[in-house]
Amino acid sequence: MAKSDAITVVCENRRARHEYEVQDSIEAGLALTGSEVKALRGGHGNLAEAYVRFDNGEAWLVDAHISPYAQAGRNNHEAKRPRKLLLAKNEILKWAPRVSQKGLTAIPLRLYFKGPWAKVEVALARGKKLHDKRQSLKEADDRREMDRALKHR
Repeated sequence: MAKSDAITVVCENRRARHEYEVQDSIEAGLALTGSEVKALRGGHGNLAEAYVRFDNGEAWLVDAHISPYAQAGRNNHEAKRPRKLLLAKNEILKWAPRVSQKGLTAIPLRLYFKGPWAKVEVALARGKKLHDKRQSLKEADDRREMDRALKHR
């Protein structure tokens, strides 16, 4: 991998894997303004409440928070404005009907720079019920105990 293709993670949606069962994921580009890029390079992004919406053959990242860049002055951006995702038309046509199904949603998992380009990893996910979350926590605890036992052996 060349140095220009290095991946620098800006922010992750850690709760997504706890709250949702991820079925499929895809990498999408982001259409950003200059002040948004500068703020993201400084690590000022948050995907905690973000989701992806499909409208009129376009994909939009909604409710992702990118803090205003202090040096931008009056040319600054809105922190929670919808941002266009750059996806191929066939990917949008494939994902839009799946998201409209009951129980499925498209959520961003992480926002990162791949070389000079801002990218978002978007996942098609189904919300977990309380008993599913408990089961996942129990499996993680069991895995942790097994690792400890093997480590001390």
